[in-house]
Parts: sequence; structure tokens; C-alpha cells
Amino acid sequence: MNSRSGRAGVPAGAQIVYGLHAVRAILARHPERVLAVRIARSRDDPRARDIEALARKHGRPVERVENEALKRSIGDVAHQGIVAEIAPLPRWTEDDLLSAVMRADTDGSAAAGQEPDVSCEKTDAARRGRGGAPTQSGGTWAPLLLALDGVQDPHNLGACLRTAAACGALAVVVPRDRAAQLTPAARKVAAGAAETTPVVTCTNLARTLALLKQAGLWVFGADPEADQDACEADLTGGAVLVLGAEGRGLRRLTRQRCDFLVRLPRLGAVESLNVSVAAGMLLYEAVRQRSAAARGGRNGPR
Repeated sequence: MNSRSGRAGVPAGAQIVYGLHAVRAILARHPERVLAVRIARSRDDPRARDIEALARKHGRPVERVENEALKRSIGDVAHQGIVAEIAPLPRWTEDDLLSAVMRADTDGSAAAGQEPDVSCEKTDAARRGRGGAPTQSGGTWAPLLLALDGVQDPHNLGACLRTAAACGALAVVVPRDRAAQLTPAARKVAAGAAETTPVVTCTNLARTLALLKQAGLWVFGADPEADQDACEADLTGGAVLVLGAEGRGLRRLTRQRCDFLVRLPRLGAVESLNVSVAAGMLLYEAVRQRSAAARGGRNGPR
């Protein structure tokens, strides 16, 4: 066992990424962060050979090992015979998150040139709704964040992170306590998104939401009993979408920090959705509205 790290064969300070998609994604996007790649000897298929070739192309060390060696180093997980040791991304603090929001607001306000149409007057409404996240059409749109309140399954965190990255979210925010963190299992499900979209761990989610509101973002909480459908809310401005744990939903203090509560329409008999599915639906509703606004239409909230 490596005394520097407490795990066999893993350098001190390194993080583990495993699985075909996750390892290939970081090799393709951030090869400089890959410290080493280990591939099971039993994997001699095109996808494994492609990863090996990609690692060697970027000058990353590659080693063929027995399956038992992988199991000893990372445990009995579904690694698919592909494991990489990577240098971690610098962790974003709450201050880093707020700075990124303010930078996005400053960069995007000049490009946007106008205030959004919001459905509720607030004292700081004039500061909300402008930002600089890129759109598919090459313009800019307001910062979009996803916050997860007490989601404890790392697979759900990974799935939420993957969708957040696909939707251009600035970051995903999670509480430090009683919530899933960015484990190797979450990274595998995220399929590379953990290497591009920061996960910000905060001590007090309600406090962080209050600070984000002060920075100019609207906070939308998902609640199946809300009076307003998500498609009726205006998600074109700077926004934080907040989802709670399955079964329990949003905690009381988190709910109190929300500007609006919105629901997803349910036409069938299912009482609740998996949190990663609900997050995807809300994120893509925001993308739909913002894309329509970027095209010059109001084909979005009513």
C-alpha cells in the first residue's frame, strides 16, 4: 500500500476516474491532468485500444494490469477495466462561485443590453437576469446554477452534473453534510462532466442561496405542490434551480430562500420523479426558454 495516499498504487493528492466514458472524456479534454492510465489486460477491444492510443498520443503513462490489481487499488466497483489517476481540479469555494457569477453578470450585461421580463417585482430586480454564459447561437445568456439540497446518492449527483454540464450550467452546488459528494462513482456517472463543471460544496446551503440572490440571481425551488408550472416561470434571467432529496423534498430553510416554487407537470399516476430526471427537465426548460429568447421570440414563459 502506498503510505502517502492510503490506497495501493494511487499517488498522494490524485483522484480516481474510472469507466470508458469518464476516462476518455478527460483524456480528450484535459490530458495534462492525467497522471496515469491503467487498463485491464483482459480488455483488448476497440474502445480500450482507442483510450490507450489517446493516452499515448498525449504522452500519458499507460500500464496494462490484471483485474485484481485494479480491484485492490480502487475497490470492487464497475470500472470497466479502465482507470485513470488525475490531478484534481482546484476546488471552488463559495467565494469563487460568487466571483464567477459576478464576472458572468459583468461580461454579459454589455452584450445583453436589456433587462429580462420578470413576473414579480423585487427591490433588486434591476440587477437580476443578465449574464455571460454562451448560447448555441454564439450570444450570451444569464448564469444558470443547479443546487441539490440533501441528495445523497452519488449516482444521482453524477447524473445531475452530467445534465448540468450539457445545459451550460456555471456550477452545481451541494451542502457539505448529509449529501453526496464528488466520489469516483459520481465521476463515472458524470462521464467527464466533473472535469468541466465545478461542484461547489457549501457549509450552509440556505446562506449560499441568500448570497446568490444578493449577487443578482433568482432562486427557483422545485416542489410538486407548487402553484406554478416550470414552463410558466421566467427562467431566462440569472437563475438557481434547487431540487431536494427524493421523498423529502426541500428543507424548510432552503424553501424559505426560494423566490419562486415551481412544479413539473405530471400527467400519469407516478407520484414523484427521480431527482436527476427532475433536474434534467428543469434545466432543459431553462435552455428552451433561453434559446427562444436568443432567437428573438418569447416562446417560453407566460
